[in-house]
Amino acid sequence: MDRDALAQRIIDSFPDLPAQLAIAARYIVDNPDDVALLSMREQARRAGVRPWTMSRLAKRLGYDGYEEIRALHATAIRQGELGFAGKAGRQAARQKESGETALARDIVAAGATQIDRLAAPDSLAALADAAALLATARRIHCLGLRSSHAVAAQFAYIMSFLGDRTVLLGTDGFGGYDAVRVARAEDALLAVSVAPYSRLTLDVAHWAAGENVPVVAITDSPVSPLAAIARHTILVSTESPSFFHSMAPAFVAAETLAALVAGRGGAEALAAISQAEQQLAAFGVHHLAPAPRTGP
Repeated sequence: MDRDALAQRIIDSFPDLPAQLAIAARYIVDNPDDVALLSMREQARRAGVRPWTMSRLAKRLGYDGYEEIRALHATAIRQGELGFAGKAGRQAARQKESGETALARDIVAAGATQIDRLAAPDSLAALADAAALLATARRIHCLGLRSSHAVAAQFAYIMSFLGDRTVLLGTDGFGGYDAVRVARAEDALLAVSVAPYSRLTLDVAHWAAGENVPVVAITDSPVSPLAAIARHTILVSTESPSFFHSMAPAFVAAETLAALVAGRGGAEALAAISQAEQQLAAFGVHHLAPAPRTGP
């Protein structure tokens, strides 16, 4: 078994794991570089569990001990299988902070690496599949709270150029979420949430899935509670040298989804965009620089 097969086994068994084993399992999936490079005791400390929890998880997954799991991840590093996020993590771990300029450089570099990860074949396929679903939806309900709200709002704003079939939840005068009650199977819910996950976002997504409304998730882990609900999941990294998690990759994912949906709209989408531009011009919404003078 290789590292990817192990990750899939963890994802498949995740809903049945006891709470402490689930915490340890998520740490393995989300931090493959740490699994290879850090001791089991240090990994347990970072995950917030006891060291023997890591050993119990290994046995639960069919291994004699945790060292076998570490060996799989070490092999992946030697073979270059960890991808951009893992390499960025190792690089950041080796660097020493040397002032504000260095920290700013590290934050920007980490964001660029994470965004680049969205160009991997599996991420591109997930974006295309999600866009195909959203493009056929009668109405798209968008939900993101706290740091995820701006991501959902960006998607809804771009989609507003295509007409009025996109609804940003959390902005009306009825508590913000009542509009989703009219959602049906021919609609869709775009839900955005990263750790620590918003309970309300999960509640709305659970309700929508229970009503056969397909859910598209932008989230940070294949074992996130939102991924377990979604029909299509776009995974984005949020790790950052900053004290606060990065939402830049989630913005790129949302903007890419909107662009793909628009591209599937054909002549109808083009007409809607043109009409939106004419309305903005008529209302003088944007400040436009005067045209350059010609002639004497």
